[in-house]
Amino acid sequence: MIASDVKLGSGVKIYQPDLVNLYGCSIGDNTKIGAFVEIQKGVRIGCHCKISSHTFICSGVTIEDGVFVGHGVMFINDIYPRAVNPDGSLQTEEDWEMVTTLVKERASIGSNATIMGGVTIGEQAMVGAGAVVTRDVPPFAIVAGVPARIIGDVRDVKMHDARGSEATRQ
Repeated sequence: MIASDVKLGSGVKIYQPDLVNLYGCSIGDNTKIGAFVEIQKGVRIGCHCKISSHTFICSGVTIEDGVFVGHGVMFINDIYPRAVNPDGSLQTEEDWEMVTTLVKERASIGSNATIMGGVTIGEQAMVGAGAVVTRDVPPFAIVAGVPARIIGDVRDVKMHDARGSEATRQ
């Protein structure tokens, strides 16, 4: 379902729009969104991003331009989640504090990573598949593990272009 209050930029591609939940969010030009993705109200996604299938992006998340989000990535916006209040009544939006998360330009988040609320993932940083990000990731850092730890710098990694030629990632 794509709610009427969703703001879609030009050239946005939503694969299988009947299999996504988008409401109250804005999505920048030329961004691609896979099947079984949920993007909640207030989320801002930049231009030229790729949001892979089975990803959950909750309220409070901002994703800047050129970001890659792998399959099954989970964002969290409540550091101390509870179903009920101390008196046993079911919690509502008024009973908890939403924390925000920022993913800076050209960062990449690997499949099945979990991004805790209140963190910033720096420009061009890479989060490894399955990592649990519990604190800020510096620009250009490569992080992996549970909890995620810095294991390298993207500027030191040799990548291969589409022709198989080696090139330094920039």
